[in-house]
Amino acid sequence: MRIMIATDAWRPQVNGVVRTLEHLAAELERLGHAVELVTPSVFLTLPMPSYPEIPLSLATPGMLSRRIEAFAPDHVHIATEGPVGFAARRACLRLGLAFTTSYHTRFPEYLRARLPVPVALSYAWLRRFHNAGSACLVATASIRADLAARGFEHLVAWTRGVDHGLFHPRPPDELGGEFHFERPVFLNVGRLAVEKNLEAFLDLDLPGSKVVVGDGPARRALQKRYPQARFLGPRFGEDLARCYAAADVFVFPSLTDTFGNVLLEALASGLPVAAFPVPGPLDVIDGSGAGVLDTDLRRAALAALAIPRRAALARAARFTWEECARIFLAAGTPVRAVTS
Repeated sequence: MRIMIATDAWRPQVNGVVRTLEHLAAELERLGHAVELVTPSVFLTLPMPSYPEIPLSLATPGMLSRRIEAFAPDHVHIATEGPVGFAARRACLRLGLAFTTSYHTRFPEYLRARLPVPVALSYAWLRRFHNAGSACLVATASIRADLAARGFEHLVAWTRGVDHGLFHPRPPDELGGEFHFERPVFLNVGRLAVEKNLEAFLDLDLPGSKVVVGDGPARRALQKRYPQARFLGPRFGEDLARCYAAADVFVFPSLTDTFGNVLLEALASGLPVAAFPVPGPLDVIDGSGAGVLDTDLRRAALAALAIPRRAALARAARFTWEECARIFLAAGTPVRAVTS
């Protein structure tokens, strides 16, 4: 099968959407499918106002139409609702081609955290965007229920995976000296931005050390406000995996993530999770014994210290990129299904 994936989120961005698409594309190719990724790298871009790390593509429906016709895909998937995704959607509608979409980010809540835009208005726009597709893939059953209540259609729960070859428990001699912080070590990994609610973690009165891995527009302000926390900056590959394996609890304060790939990376590293009982953590952790969900995040973090690493590992074993690719393929609709 020839599969085209249009996305506004791509390298050098570091986030769950990019990681998901990287692993999905690799798994699809491993299964013998041809994949073409249409990303901001093939267009002229401008930095996003207030968030210059994210490029906004100057893509047009005509540009996407030419790429679709040249590649002749059997399945078109639109991963994001940005300029590339919007142009791809318009191109498919003009060409009379079916396509699928995916909902990765609670964009209305993210936008509302920055600008006085009504959440209902944002959801109305997103509903129109996604309901034009033959299927909308969403990260969890919780998000599917929420979107269904808001009038979204053709929703398919779409799991995520984790690279078990990279993220796993490690003996002390593999961890190096950088993590010789006062124990216990409470870790957070992710983008440092307002929507991640990091203050809820950094404000906690916890023993030991708080360690933050990642980068983003809020990093400088957070470092200045919380000088006692250790900010290690962005880490990748083995360096990132060692950070997980050297910590004691992973604290996830976000209230707006649709899934949280970092939850799986932490669990696969043998790290129990402390989080709020919201979509994402509820779907990954709830009832598994691999973490503690509580409206009191401090209580959750302290209770998670008692969870054995084997419980985290057992939960992580349930998530694979192979299953992610299987669901993606099953949701696909042949592009000519709606040809007039």
